[in-house]
Amino acid sequence: MNKLIQQITSFILPITVLIIIPLLIEKDIKIKLITAFIAGLILMVSGLTVMTLTISGFIRIGRGTLAPWSPTQKLVTCGVYAYVRNPMILGVLIVLLGESLAILSSSILILAVFFFVVNNIWFLVYEEPDLQRKFGDLYTEYRKNVPRWIPRLKSWISQK
Repeated sequence: MNKLIQQITSFILPITVLIIIPLLIEKDIKIKLITAFIAGLILMVSGLTVMTLTISGFIRIGRGTLAPWSPTQKLVTCGVYAYVRNPMILGVLIVLLGESLAILSSSILILAVFFFVVNNIWFLVYEEPDLQRKFGDLYTEYRKNVPRWIPRLKSWISQK
């Protein structure tokens, strides 16, 4: 039961960033241009797909969640992680960009940029050094072969 609670509470962060904050900063939500709305919807579905694959990998392979209070026990380097080191954040960023495009919101676009900058700093200052301490040479090899933000064209497979 404790694991189920951890998994459910791990959704607090994405729900806050993807739904609550945008609703708080963009009070007048209207579809202004149908083509922008459709393109934004496609981005949102794409981002949510990446997030779903990431969360699934964290639970199944990493035996943890995306939340800092319930981290993975194993380094996940397969699936979407074989293409890019931070697919969860990339998925959230894609959803935010989709939301911004769908309703032509500069406020949500600014939120997306802020979200990216804060997470980039977080990865550089805390998460990557922490992963290096936890997983050592395996993380070093992974970091050398898989980019932080722009996905590889071909899946990377660990040689260890």
